[in-house]
Amino acid sequence: MMGFGVSQIDAGSRIEIGGYTDFGSEQVKEREQFVLGDIRSLDNVMKELIEDDFVPSFCTSCYRLGRTGEHFMEFAIPGFIKRFCQPNALTTLMEYLIDYASEETRASGLKLIQAELSKVKDEKIKQQIKERLKIIQESQQRDLYF
Repeated sequence: MMGFGVSQIDAGSRIEIGGYTDFGSEQVKEREQFVLGDIRSLDNVMKELIEDDFVPSFCTSCYRLGRTGEHFMEFAIPGFIKRFCQPNALTTLMEYLIDYASEETRASGLKLIQAELSKVKDEKIKQQIKERLKIIQESQQRDLYF
């Protein structure tokens, strides 16, 4: 679906009653409210996206900074929003890799981040991204968005 332009997906959802309060990684079929077609873990979905060269993003900066509605559209329509999206996608991906990813997903994700950094044309932005990625890795500081 990503190849068709899907930009938001859900992964790792638990639909059984009490699914987020019980320990363990397996869904309890007897308690499901409905059936999901894809019950892979978030880490499996992230790994697959990364290996397919997609940059998963957990960015919420536009909402946090009030870039919503008309204000968002002022950035989106002419394409200026890309100035924020790529850097924020890379920093939130790094947060996920450090905090939650398996070793295998982390290794793949770090390679993807380096490949994406090489595509950033604006050297000032590239340096800012690198600095924020380093802070995320070294100090566990989070929410360093553009």
